[in-house]
Amino acid sequence: MAKSVPVRCPACHREHAYVPPEFPCACGAPVSVAPVHAGAAAAVPVRHRSWAGSWTEVDCGACGRSGQWPQPQFDCPCGVTVRLTQVDEIPTAPRREHDGRPRFEPLTIRTAPDAAAGAAHFLRWLGFPEVRATVPRAAAGVALRGFGVVGLVDPTTLPTGLRPLETLWLHGLAESAVPVAFSLAGYDRAARARADELRLPLFVLDLTGTPQPVNDPAEELLRTGADGRRPPDR
Repeated sequence: MAKSVPVRCPACHREHAYVPPEFPCACGAPVSVAPVHAGAAAAVPVRHRSWAGSWTEVDCGACGRSGQWPQPQFDCPCGVTVRLTQVDEIPTAPRREHDGRPRFEPLTIRTAPDAAAGAAHFLRWLGFPEVRATVPRAAAGVALRGFGVVGLVDPTTLPTGLRPLETLWLHGLAESAVPVAFSLAGYDRAARARADELRLPLFVLDLTGTPQPVNDPAEELLRTGADGRRPPDR
């Protein structure tokens, strides 16, 4: 039987005891799809599911036969699907060039103000000018404001809930601005479902300061930048 390995969720940073699945090889021996093979492994959030990305190639330890097996992954209670992959396969989407924009250089996050500064830096990179953190800090997170955008940064260790996102969306509606949410610990299921209904972009901030999109509106915002987004309809 495969031994459990510690895996930390990249969104909420909870540590899980993960038991790699085993599958029967044609020779009859069990094949363990361990998260570590031929090097170090890392946990990454699954943003889009694809057939190719759901499978991995593993050799049978008994007969050496190579086979395609389901990629190791699990659902974290914070709402993020976590996949175990090789370090050199970790996606770095926000750091590549998009439509002529320069490569994104993140700001390392050590404190709550760092999270707000990193999110504001990211929004400016997307093309929203003059984005700044508002003072004083809002109870549900740190509000960001700029020309045509209003944002929320939740630096707590609990998943962001529904109410802060709906409040953010209402601010965007009232100010004819694009609402964007950032969280260090991810979002609960109700919040993610409502954000999809409202077309509200959700990003998770890792400690390197690199925002990772967790829903389709966030992917769209990352792809098109400020020019491709419209404020909420009244």
